[in-house]
Amino acid sequence: MTKGRRKGSVLHLHSVPGVWGLSQSARKGGQTCGTGRMGEAVQIVVFVMAFVTCNALLDLTGVHQVQGTWMGSVTLPCTYMPSDGFTQQTLIWSMERDHSTSTIFRRDYSGDHVLLSQFRNRVSVPKHIPGDASLLIENLEISDSGHYTCQVIWRTKNNRVITREVTTAVKVVKVAATKPIIRAGKLGLTVPAGARTSLTCEASGSPPISYRWFRGTPGQKALLLSRQAELVLDSLQPSDTGKYYCEAENRAGAGAVQQSDTVELTVTGSPVTQQPTLGRSQNTRPL
Repeated sequence: MTKGRRKGSVLHLHSVPGVWGLSQSARKGGQTCGTGRMGEAVQIVVFVMAFVTCNALLDLTGVHQVQGTWMGSVTLPCTYMPSDGFTQQTLIWSMERDHSTSTIFRRDYSGDHVLLSQFRNRVSVPKHIPGDASLLIENLEISDSGHYTCQVIWRTKNNRVITREVTTAVKVVKVAATKPIIRAGKLGLTVPAGARTSLTCEASGSPPISYRWFRGTPGQKALLLSRQAELVLDSLQPSDTGKYYCEAENRAGAGAVQQSDTVELTVTGSPVTQQPTLGRSQNTRPL
C-alpha cells in the first residue's frame, strides 16, 4: 500500500513499512522488492502518460479529400486543441502537384506570408481563433488540384519542439449550372395592386452563373424582363398577373441553358393610376 503526493505532473510515492514489497520471509532471504526502483518506475509511467496526453491534444484534425468547384471557394480543415505550455511557433501550408512540392503559406513571428504568386489574394488562415489553422482558397482554378499539407510547429516552455502534419487531397471540378428554382419575396405570389415585390432565380454550379427572366410560357413567345438573378417588380398592376420563369447558364455547361419551372404571379385589387415601372426591357423572343 502506498501514499502519494503530486508535484507538477510527476507523482512521488512513499512506501509504508511492512506493507510494500514481498513477504517477511522473502525479505529475510534477500528477495525484497526495491521500493526505490518501483517508485522510479511509477514516475516514468506517469511522465509518459502526461507526455502522450499532451501530444494527443496537439494532434491535427483534417480530412483526407475535398472537392472544390471551379471559380468557387473551399476550406481545408486543420485544427487542434490548444494546450498550456505549448506555443504555436510556425504554420506552413504546402502543395504537392506533379511530384513537386511548394510552400504556399507561412505564418511565423514575422506575420503571414503567401509565397506562391498564383495564390496571392486567394488564400487565408484565421488569425484570432486559437487552434484553427485551416486554409481558405478562393476563386479556385483547375490547376489548384493537388495534395495540401498543413504543418504546425509548437515550442514548449523547456524549448522542446513538436511538429505535426495532416494532408488533404483537393480536386477542383467544373460543375454545370443546375436547374434553377424561383423564390418569391415576402409577399409571396399573390400581391395587392400598387405593391412592390421580387422574384429570385437560384442555381448552383461553377460561377459565374448568368441569369435571365422572362414573362410567358417556355416553348412559346416570352418577354425578356431582366438579366439579373433578382427580378424586382414595382407598382404592380392587375395586368402584371401572369406566368414568369428564369434561365441559368455558366461556362462549365458548354452552352447548356437550364430553365426553371414557371410560377404564377397574381395581382389583386383595382388598378393604380400610377404608371408601373417594372424596369423591364421590352424584348420578345420566340422559344
